[in-house]
Amino acid sequence: MRRRQLLRATMGLGALAGLSRVSPATHAAAWRQRSFLAFGTTLMLQAAHEDVGVLDRALDAAVAALRRVHGQMSLFDPDSAVSRLNRDGHLNLPPAELVEILGIAHAVSRDSEGAFDVTVQPLWTAFESAQRAGRLPEPGEVAAARARIDWRALDVSRRRIRFDMPAMAVTLNGIAQGYAADLARTVLAKHGIRHALVDAGEFAPLGRNKASRPWALGIADPHEEQALIARLITDGRCVATSADNLTAFSADRRHHHIFDPRTGYSPPSLSAVTVAAPSGAIADALTKVFFVAGPAQARVVARRWNVDALWVDKSGHWAATPGLLLDTRDGAAPPVQVPKV
Repeated sequence: MRRRQLLRATMGLGALAGLSRVSPATHAAAWRQRSFLAFGTTLMLQAAHEDVGVLDRALDAAVAALRRVHGQMSLFDPDSAVSRLNRDGHLNLPPAELVEILGIAHAVSRDSEGAFDVTVQPLWTAFESAQRAGRLPEPGEVAAARARIDWRALDVSRRRIRFDMPAMAVTLNGIAQGYAADLARTVLAKHGIRHALVDAGEFAPLGRNKASRPWALGIADPHEEQALIARLITDGRCVATSADNLTAFSADRRHHHIFDPRTGYSPPSLSAVTVAAPSGAIADALTKVFFVAGPAQARVVARRWNVDALWVDKSGHWAATPGLLLDTRDGAAPPVQVPKV
């Protein structure tokens, strides 16, 4: 999976400094940073603590947790737990984290009526194979892939994971990075870290940044990668973004890596979605639910899941729920109002 930075940590927010009272706590602490490659991108951890020994141990533990999750859930490693499940159709004594993330995925699939489904890997395979041949898959190929997709046919327990239909396959690319961010943040907090930012491709903040202000993230414009739509001031929730420019199967981005499991094709209306939720895994998965729902139902989805979101349509117009604290200076256009439904 090829990833780009659709969310970026930002600093120097000027007038936004007045949003918070500067605390001496983060100034007195030592800061450390770790970065490494996983999930097809560069992961980065920033954290602070008064005791550098505690800080280094916490970062070591968080990095180890992230590497462990990547090792279990990578589709590129033939020995990963997910690769073995896809190859054999079952997995005995699965890792606890794999059981947990599939349980979360199952709940989101159930409550979204199948808009999110980790068993969409056959569609990815069909489109990727056709792309290598310089074409899009034929309708019959898409139909054949869809026939092998059903989250209800994925049976998960602590003793065994198995597929109840032949030739099924799982991808966790739509939830694993959010889950990894959750896990790393939990590890840091258990080691006594109160101020940190986990960037696992999706973001999980703790406390405040080095300037003793809320962490701020720049939301990239999917139509102009170097431009920002807005700066998002975090409030402790995790933040995830999905966009149609990550991996496209057609030049017009009509066909890309996000699929509607019920049609076999990419949702037609949106270019990007950013979600803020208490859990990184939920935020990550819900970006796909918003894509499937489209702009007309975005506010309904946000209310149903009690999250906040920003969405960008194919024309570049964007809108957001009121719970996001956004800064649209530096020439960023105001949001286009979408009728409430």
